[in-house]
Amino acid sequence: MADAIFLSAGVPDPLRGAQYAATTNVVAITSAVAALVHVTLGRRPLVWGGHPAITPMIWFIAQEIDVDYGKWVTLYQSNFFEDEFPEDNERFKNVRFTEKINDNREASLLEMRERMFSETQFAAAVFIGGMAGILAEFEMFRHFQPDAKILPVMSTGGATLEVGGKVSSLASDMSDDRDYVALFHRHLGISTREERYRSPEDQPKKISDRYWRQNKEHPSE
Repeated sequence: MADAIFLSAGVPDPLRGAQYAATTNVVAITSAVAALVHVTLGRRPLVWGGHPAITPMIWFIAQEIDVDYGKWVTLYQSNFFEDEFPEDNERFKNVRFTEKINDNREASLLEMRERMFSETQFAAAVFIGGMAGILAEFEMFRHFQPDAKILPVMSTGGATLEVGGKVSSLASDMSDDRDYVALFHRHLGISTREERYRSPEDQPKKISDRYWRQNKEHPSE
């Protein structure tokens, strides 16, 4: 999965991260996550670590797109949080559970993130909203995947604002463009002409062979 996209997203909890919640735009977070799934699903593998507010959102959007999401989406979850797993986990066919380390939350999260970032080669990482975990994932992702593109969607607020401050040569539209579908098509290099495929095995390796062509359905035209 050399062209996989990593998603780091969350909705800040005002009780645990008041400083992040103060800058958060929940509507923008929802819109950005929905746009990323719309742009990538059936076109690029999508990987993320489960978040109770994000997992149900992705499941809802995925239902509307006729692809095998179990083949396109990989969800990582640490067994440290097994009592908090959302019901939607059971609907995703590709959940990778990572080891709980000595009943220690931070050590267990570190184990999960190390596996996420070492088991897949990513083309890009997208950061949306979130709290301190977003910053931890940014630093680790940058260490494990130094050649991948970093895309902090600054208009969603939260910890992503701090991620944006750490990225050199950040494109201005990452801060002010709220047409998230167009934003992701542009920065992830995914053409609107790319067809969706039910599974990665069905997708041609050459990107130009994935483009929709009128004569596929109308050979005489």
